[in-house]
Amino acid sequence: MRILSGAAAAKQVGKIAARGSRYEEVEPVVRRIIADVRKQGDRALRKYAERWDGLPPRESVRVSEREIQAAWKAFPSELKTSLRTAAANIRRFCEWQKPVEWTCTRQGITVGQIARPLDSVGCYVPGGRYPLVSTLLMTVIPAQVAGVQHIRVISPQPRAEILAAAGMLGVREVYRVGGAQAIAAVAYGTQSIPRVDKVVGPGNLYVTAAKKLIAFDCAIDFLAGPTEVVIVSDTGTPEFIAADLVAQAEHDPDAISLFVTTSTRLGQAVAAEIEQQLAELPRTNLARRSLARNGAVLVAKNLADAAGFVNRFAPEHLSLPGGADGLLDRIESAGSIFLGDWSAQSFGDYASGTNHVLPTGGVARTRGGLSVSDFVKCISVQEVSRAGVRRLAPVVAEFARAEGLAAHARSVEVRK
Repeated sequence: MRILSGAAAAKQVGKIAARGSRYEEVEPVVRRIIADVRKQGDRALRKYAERWDGLPPRESVRVSEREIQAAWKAFPSELKTSLRTAAANIRRFCEWQKPVEWTCTRQGITVGQIARPLDSVGCYVPGGRYPLVSTLLMTVIPAQVAGVQHIRVISPQPRAEILAAAGMLGVREVYRVGGAQAIAAVAYGTQSIPRVDKVVGPGNLYVTAAKKLIAFDCAIDFLAGPTEVVIVSDTGTPEFIAADLVAQAEHDPDAISLFVTTSTRLGQAVAAEIEQQLAELPRTNLARRSLARNGAVLVAKNLADAAGFVNRFAPEHLSLPGGADGLLDRIESAGSIFLGDWSAQSFGDYASGTNHVLPTGGVARTRGGLSVSDFVKCISVQEVSRAGVRRLAPVVAEFARAEGLAAHARSVEVRK
């Protein structure tokens, strides 16, 4: 793993902080897929699902409830316990997240906020290299806590683990499709899959490009690219730091794994520890490629410079282990933050309760991760009494006439 300081570190920081998307590369293909599914419905959906998702020609797109329940019943008891524990922690955190309804009355004017759930959502659960059971929990449970009535899970070739988790949560609609064709199906609806109000969840480049293209017709959470981690410390434990960097690197060859420190000695120790862990772990080729391409130890002049880099980069995951005292107060942009030596990012990935569907590519400069708020509408409510009319009508009338809207002015004046 490269150790960079001074001008070399500054150059690398600029290169990484300016990371761009590759959506444009696949947009022409994705645009055709979306148009095809939108026009031909199930016919196009099945064509692509059979070609890319491994859907057998005569198999239903929708997984039967019997199959979902059978997967849960057959699930090993020790894994059931882990699923239940993780789900309970995520649900509890989501309950704490729920938007608050409130009202306030002052001088004859009552204003307030009510929260209402979306009617339907599509939760995308990637197939890919491994069955991401945790992603099903992270997308479905916030929707359930928000009160969404129709939750539709879309996943290419959903394995027994995915179906078992759906069964545990009481999900009744699971569809064996993925990619851009699945996003198009839930965004516009087909004969087999009803349309939804919003699509959430991470996916590959084609899924992300599809979400971008349908965003004017169907709401989305955000565009999520390859995973990212930044760790900032000057006295942390090399073994722990290296383990977190390698863990995120094994997700994707384009994953970004950065360690920022003021200590060259610690940076060297972390780099050496990474090599040792890669040698000891099975199947590390992906992580090794990722770290070679997008991994680095950046030696900063001081923690203030380190914090400045973090806020410009706005990482998906940010770890602040030992030796970063006071740094949290300087952080303005990150998807999820892990404090202290013992807070491995994997706890957030699976079971601490926080959500692992997080913004990447600098999106954390403007929003946090997926939450209950993504599944509700906060609606403003107001009531003006006769006394309130007398106080506020002159103000509104002045504004309305200044804007040339005489009927607006009259609508309040007739009530005086």
